Amino acid sequence: MEIYEELVARGLIAQVTDENEIRELVNNGKATFYIGFDPTADSLHVGHFMALCLMKRLQMAGNRPIALIGGGTAMIGDPSGRTDMRSMMTRETIEHNCECFKKQMSRFIDFGEGKAMMVNNADWLLNLNYVDFIRDIGACFSVNNMLRAECFKQRMEKGLSFLEFNYMPMQSYDFYYLFQHYGCNMQFGGNDQWSNMLGGTELIRKKLGKDAHCMTITLLTDSQGNKMGKTAGNAVWLDPNKTSPYEFYQYWRNVDDADVMKCVRMLTFLPLEQINEMDTWKDAKINEAKEILAFELTKMVHGEEEAAKAQSAAKALFVGGGDADMPTTRIPADKLTDGQIGILNLMVACGLASSNKEARRLVEQGGVFVNDEKVPAASYAVTEAVLKDGVKIRKGKKVFHKAVLA
Repeated sequence: MEIYEELVARGLIAQVTDENEIRELVNNGKATFYIGFDPTADSLHVGHFMALCLMKRLQMAGNRPIALIGGGTAMIGDPSGRTDMRSMMTRETIEHNCECFKKQMSRFIDFGEGKAMMVNNADWLLNLNYVDFIRDIGACFSVNNMLRAECFKQRMEKGLSFLEFNYMPMQSYDFYYLFQHYGCNMQFGGNDQWSNMLGGTELIRKKLGKDAHCMTITLLTDSQGNKMGKTAGNAVWLDPNKTSPYEFYQYWRNVDDADVMKCVRMLTFLPLEQINEMDTWKDAKINEAKEILAFELTKMVHGEEEAAKAQSAAKALFVGGGDADMPTTRIPADKLTDGQIGILNLMVACGLASSNKEARRLVEQGGVFVNDEKVPAASYAVTEAVLKDGVKIRKGKKVFHKAVLA
């Protein structure tokens, strides 16, 4: 099976502009394509996973990836999928985040000489003369058409700043710039980016002629990617200092039954024949599929050794065994009052609840256990002596955490 047909079979493709030409270029390893990443944090998270895996697949098929870090556009903020304006970041913060991204991307993409590239749109956007930009690029955009774009329509009721209104022309300029300077002939992005990305294709053809060979593909990452990007209100990061390999493994081990095979198909590099066979699995076999998914993705991000350790720890906890590699929080002595700490405060300190109110609700619902004993009431407290030895806290059936006195 050719690579484009494989992308379709894996359920990755949402919309395309020039399918026959895209198929021809991709299948023959002649695509130079870019995917953009907004450096809004100092780590990538699982919501970026589809894009990273796609870049890896296409590079393996001989195509050349460009990882575009949005150091310039991040100073404005993408209004897509937002109901409010993004907070502004300093240049120093953006540059730091960009460096963190490249280190993590290197696990997926080969940045060797003549292979993948990483560029930062701050290098050209921040040096633009505004009047020249508006005269040259702004003249190619219809305000009427822009206001019909979904990314702007959903913001109109609550207010769309002029600052954000510039995002589409600037993102479009990225493709125009990459096309001219790096021979980039294709752009990939989430399906929620369709309007912004079409702007780039149309800009190139308006400026360079209708025969300019530039194409746009969107992936099914808007809903599924956002769903993967968050869990229990917290991002699941690729940085092991933010999300341990064990926690990362457990996230994938606990995906919904309805989503597990979709994730296996889209994100792993298992052969489609094997995946098609797994698609027939039911009941208890679904848990085996989840273990395969969790192991494969943890191996991809953290290496096979860490994936094996996480899998062993998860199985040990499942059968009531040891707590090796369990995520652990060290509790400072000044968090204790009269030689103890209340369960609500302890859960918040461990990141098992976002507030005392949420922790209280979980306790009252009977879903919190300390050392395998159900917590009887919200007034329950853990003593200093017990905390010195370390306590195992379980939230629900699947979330385990260890707390120990610092």
